[in-house]
Amino acid sequence: MAVTEEDIASLVRRVADANAALVRGDGAGYLALIEHAADYTLMAPYGGTPVRGFDESSEHRAKVGSAFKSGTLDQEVVATYTSGDFVVLVTIERARVEVGGLAMQDWALRVTQVFRREGIEWRIVHRHADPLANGITLKQAAALGRGEPG
Repeated sequence: MAVTEEDIASLVRRVADANAALVRGDGAGYLALIEHAADYTLMAPYGGTPVRGFDESSEHRAKVGSAFKSGTLDQEVVATYTSGDFVVLVTIERARVEVGGLAMQDWALRVTQVFRREGIEWRIVHRHADPLANGITLKQAAALGRGEPG
């Protein structure tokens, strides 16, 4: 079954709604909209070792979104790609949010998300986000690559 423009538009809306819920601190709202595949991987915007799998425990599900509070989100679609039962969304997420106990701030992320159709459902299989939407210098990027503070 070919991926249609309607499939892509619906997925883009659902992802925007889910991530808007997340930055409001509404983890349950996010999880109601986004299904994670068993082989899900996450490359979080703060770096570190990629996470493999999604913890479906009630304890983890209750914590989803807890780092965020009172946020709003604007999602800019940079590009979409399809191949077979896969859709890739390349976006910039611009949030105004309280995150990690810090004061309200603008927080922009460059995001790549990969979805796979499983039956009639779209499940996220990969998310990679970084906080470089506003750009940094090559020197700063090199320092980060070496594991030094920017």
